[in-house]
Amino acid sequence: MAERDIVVIGASAGGVEAVAALIEALPADFPAAVFVVVHFPPHVTSVLPRIISRRGSMEAEHAVDGAPIELGRVYVAPPDMHLLLETGHMRLVRGPRENNTRPAVDPLFRSAARAYGPRVIAIVLSGNLDDGSAGLIAVKKRGGLAVVQDPDDALYPGMPSSAIRNAQVDHVVPLGGMAELLTQKAGEAVQEPETHPEAGLYGQETRIAEMDRDALESDRAGAPSAFACPECHGVLWEVQDGDLTRFRCRVGHAYSMENLLAGQSASLDAALWTAYRALEERAALTDRMAVRMRERNQPALATRYEEQTRETLSRAEAIRRVLTSGSQDIPVSERGPREQNVAD
Repeated sequence: MAERDIVVIGASAGGVEAVAALIEALPADFPAAVFVVVHFPPHVTSVLPRIISRRGSMEAEHAVDGAPIELGRVYVAPPDMHLLLETGHMRLVRGPRENNTRPAVDPLFRSAARAYGPRVIAIVLSGNLDDGSAGLIAVKKRGGLAVVQDPDDALYPGMPSSAIRNAQVDHVVPLGGMAELLTQKAGEAVQEPETHPEAGLYGQETRIAEMDRDALESDRAGAPSAFACPECHGVLWEVQDGDLTRFRCRVGHAYSMENLLAGQSASLDAALWTAYRALEERAALTDRMAVRMRERNQPALATRYEEQTRETLSRAEAIRRVLTSGSQDIPVSERGPREQNVAD
């Protein structure tokens, strides 16, 4: 008979404080291994293991690729690396970003569900958007336990709220009561993992996170959608996972609907800045050519270049207004004729 001895925790904004407070309250003889993913920018130094070790009685460290799993220890995903679990050991991979981030919560949860099934306790803490919801669904489908911080108690309620909406959550508790719940549930006897119809899907997605060529080239689950990947611009396949709709492209980038919208917004912003820069450069060049034509006593050409400069600056101004307002919803009545042509 197996026991619940794998705890996976996911958090984003507000997550450092929440994770540290939770693990601080766990006993030194906690009978499970704890794995943590908190979203960090790729080029920062994470001191989360040091914070956890200093505040609590459990030893924490950054996960090491291929290292064995030891009960009673805390393993933290380092920046810019996905943390995955396999039977008896852990993996660190620099695979495709999921939900616009690496490390991401879903790959950890999904790989834990695949390897350990009902032995897993998955926890979603404070964070924006909805990373962790798909992974929590995988944990539940494989017989694991789903625990979510009460959104009213979270500094940022987005991730907990999404988990509650989309997954069959077992416990919704404030952070202050979570350690007591984990102490009760860790070590409980469970049935050994059984084969599940969707275990193959989770295995394939785990291998995609590892950039396994066979998995990347295999048939995709779901159907091609009308959307392009914001990161690589490839076609996104749409997968219906319970009540959650999610997307994955050919090279492995994955998104929930909320994170796809966020990714599209970032791509649109970058495109607008590129267009604004190109128009400003063009206006500077045509203005320079107009000056040169005046110097060469060619007034007709000079007038033509001056007109091009005015048109180009008008278009650049329309884009500048979009960028500074943070919205494309500039009323048509506020645009000039040239602005309407460009923006519409």
